[in-house]
Parts: sequence; structure tokens; C-alpha cells
Amino acid sequence: MKDNVQPLPTGVAAILGAPDRLAALQAAMPVFLGPDPDFDDIVGLAACLADTPMAFVTVLGETDQWFLARRGTPDIRSPSEETFCARMLAEKDAAPLMVADACKDPRFSGLPSVRGEAHVRFYAGAPIVMDGQSIGTVAVVDRKARAAAADTLLPQLVKLASLAGVLIRQKEEARRRMLAAEVLSRDEKRHALALDAANVASWMWDLKTGIVSGNDTFHRMLGFRTTRPMSARSFFSAVHPADRKTTIDRLRNALATGKEYDGLFRASKSGRWLLGRGRVHEWDAEGKPTLFLGINVDVTDGQLASERTRLLLRELNHRVKNTLAMLQSLARQTLRQTSDPVEFMDAFAGRLQSLSEAHGLLSDHEWGVIHLKMLLQKQIMPYALDYESQVEIHKDEVELGPDEAVGLGLVLHELATNARKYGALSVATGKVVITARIVNEEGRRVLNMTWHEVGGPPVNPNGRRGFGSVLIERSLDKILGSSVHVEYLPKGVTAVVRMPL
Repeated sequence: MKDNVQPLPTGVAAILGAPDRLAALQAAMPVFLGPDPDFDDIVGLAACLADTPMAFVTVLGETDQWFLARRGTPDIRSPSEETFCARMLAEKDAAPLMVADACKDPRFSGLPSVRGEAHVRFYAGAPIVMDGQSIGTVAVVDRKARAAAADTLLPQLVKLASLAGVLIRQKEEARRRMLAAEVLSRDEKRHALALDAANVASWMWDLKTGIVSGNDTFHRMLGFRTTRPMSARSFFSAVHPADRKTTIDRLRNALATGKEYDGLFRASKSGRWLLGRGRVHEWDAEGKPTLFLGINVDVTDGQLASERTRLLLRELNHRVKNTLAMLQSLARQTLRQTSDPVEFMDAFAGRLQSLSEAHGLLSDHEWGVIHLKMLLQKQIMPYALDYESQVEIHKDEVELGPDEAVGLGLVLHELATNARKYGALSVATGKVVITARIVNEEGRRVLNMTWHEVGGPPVNPNGRRGFGSVLIERSLDKILGSSVHVEYLPKGVTAVVRMPL
């Protein structure tokens, strides 16, 4: 303890550390930001009323007294335990206090402000009460002792203290509103950025005014160049006519029932597919909807993919039926040509593999078109001793549709298996020369392709004409105007394919 300093009275220590008082102070002023000019008028009025050179508006913490406003001193704080204010709050019921001559009052005579350079003699103050707790004071001070001041001074200080309390409360409420507004602004900005990043349109329909407003994404999705609010009629006009009635009916149902609106529609101008969701957000006193909030999500890619999948499934169903019919025909014809089960399985399995290869290529390309070069490689490579040296191709850029690829694939399979068993691909010196050209016949593109074997064993032109030969010539029957002609020349088999594309 410092020399010649009075011990801290028990009541002062208790009031400074009282939990309820500190909680009220924390609620009223969580952070002291320094002197506040908004309180200067209160200080000026107090000094004028008391005719004193010094006046203060203070808040009293557990260890420090802070000056919200002051006159007659540059200080902004002082130790709480050394203040007149703390001792005033420790008095019974924290009543307003007036000290005519502090040097003669044993409660205050030992305070540093009385004994030191300040030489305080006169003090008058009133507590600032918040939530039933004294958190600070409005006080006036003079270096001269005074006789008892006018009876009106303390009541006037009480009124000023009440005014200071109201101002403290209002400023804290304003600070909290500002912080809440900043948080809301940040949340709204983050929300807007998130919606924009996710390409989500948000919109609001004011049913009282009939005005629909939305973010930039909303207007962009609907194909509008401006981002100004629009009438509900303009909004509905932006929906594709084919989807408009369904969309309006679903919105009406959501308005009538309060349930969520959920609908898929196309935008008239942009043609984009939009998924809309929303619900009534506010009702009036009569229960009528007044505000509807909604979002739109661009699902064009997913919708197109779904349509494409449905088309592929329909195409696949069609192909499966055709393939089953073809398999039945292949099985019957193969059985007619051989009575040996092993020979049947070899021949039939090879033809199944040919179909599988063609179907695999088409499936990889979503049953669109495939290049002739890919089909040639798939069907011939398994039967060549050395594909690169034995197969010579001269061709134009040819794209084949599904029926063309399957039919020509069977032709190539039969030609390749025959060449491997009996012809040019059965010996290392043999070669198959393929020429494929596109010609224009009366405005229609036609593929003319020749298969010519050279360097293989001599061909017996009088050999038995088996199912393979029949299959070669009939594989393109489904393609109108096509034909396959095979000649068994002594130097090698030659096949000529004509197929409109």
C-alpha cells in the first residue's frame, strides 16, 4: 500500500466489483472508444449550472473510471478506487452527493485528487443508472471550497445523469443496429456472390404491386438485357408459350395453398431450360399472400442429356430388335450350311463377334456415325498376320450410320475370315488392297468400295458357294440401292460394294 494513502473502504471495493453492476455496464457500453463529443453538451450544461471550472460524464469500471466527456482536464481516465464517484456509489442507495470541502471530510481528505496538485475541494455528482445499476456519474468539481450549494443543483445533475443514461442506451442500440446491418450486408453480399457463382437466379414477386425483381442472373436467364424490375405479365411472357400455362397453374396453386412451387420451363428468348422453385414468404392480415420468393436454376445441359439418353434408349431398343432378328437369321443360315456343331460354333461365334465389334463402335459414339477406317481396323485386324503390311487402304473420309456400319461390318467379317482361311491373309506374302471412294449420284452420296486380294494361294473359281458368300451379298439388303458383287478370280477374291450413304 502506498504511503499516506487511505485504505480502500469495504463498501467502495464491493460496489466496484459488484457482478450485477459490471454486467449492466457491459450491456450498456461493451467497449469504451474514448471521449464522445455527443456528451459534451451535457458536460457544458453541468458546468454552467454549478458555475465550476471542471465537469465530467463518466463510466466507472472495476479498475478505471473513463471520461465520456470532460471539461477542465486533458485526462480521459483515472483509477476507480481514487475517485469521488466510487465513494458516492458506495453511499446508501447511491444517492446524489455534494461535498462542500473535501479537505474537511474524512471520507475524501486522503484522496490523491484532494491532497495532490488538483487540490479538489468541492464535488457534486449524480449517478447514471442503467437497468437498476449505477454505472457512472455526471459530476462537477471546483478547487475552491463552497458553502452548501443551491438546493436545485443536485436535482439538475440527476436530470443530466438521466439524460446521459438515455444517450448511452441509444448509442449502444445504434451501434448494435449498425453491426447487425453490417453482418446482414455481408451475408447478403456473400449470398449474392454464392448465387452468382452457382448460376442461380433469385427473384421476388410483390403481389400488391405486381412487380417482379431479381438479380442479374435472373434477367440473363430469361434473355432480358436490362435488370430493371418488370411486371408479372412481362415475367410470364418470358416463359415459353408451350410451358406458360403449366407454369402459371403451378404458381397459382402455390399461392393458394402456401406449398412450394416447383416447375420446369423454357425461357422464350434464350431457349434455356429453367428449374423454378419458390413459395409465399409473407401474408397480410387477411391471410392473402403479399410476397413470393423464388429461384431459377439453369438445367439445360441436364435436360438435353436426358433427351439424348431417351433418344439413345429408343435407338438401342430399335437396334436390339434388329439385332435379334439378324441373329435368328444368322443362326438358321449357319445351321443349314453345316452339321458339325464345332464348325457351327466357330462360324456363328465369329459372326456374333463381328456384330459385337460394330455395335461397340456405335455405342462408343452414342449411335451416331463412325469412320470407315475404324470399322476396317476392327473387322480385319484379328484375321491378319500383320495388319500394317498386309492391309493397304486408299479411301476418302467416310462416315457410316448405324445400319451401314452393321451391314458393312458383316461383309468385311466374311471377307476377312475367308481371306484368312483360304486367301491372301493366310500367308505372309498376301495382301488385301481396299479402295473406298465417295461419288455423287444425282445429288446423293454413294460409297464405292473394292476389296482385292493379291499374293495369296490360287483361287478355285468352281469351289462350293457357301453361306459366307450368300451373307456377303445379302448383308446390305436393308440399305436401299446397295449391292455387293463378289468374283473369285484365280489371282484373288475381288468384291465390289456399292452403298448409298
